[in-house]
Amino acid sequence: MSLKKTTFLFEREKEYNIQYKDVVLAHEFYADFVVYEEIILEIKAAKEIADEHTAQTLNYIKLAESSLGIIVNFNNKSLQHKRIVY
Repeated sequence: MSLKKTTFLFEREKEYNIQYKDVVLAHEFYADFVVYEEIILEIKAAKEIADEHTAQTLNYIKLAESSLGIIVNFNNKSLQHKRIVY
């Protein structure tokens, strides 16, 4: 099934800018998916979910002013996931 055929709301590669002391920094950040305008969903194909994946997702949660992030790793025989509540 394609994500385009689903009934839940999501935005792919949502862009976030960082503002520091009234200056927007030049680098943008892109969350893989934002589901229902509040859940950060990061998709990985790595050996395992690493600390840097958790840190990245936590940064997106803060930028989105959200409280929930999910990391999903498809690189293993069974699906690996991690839920992050902030």
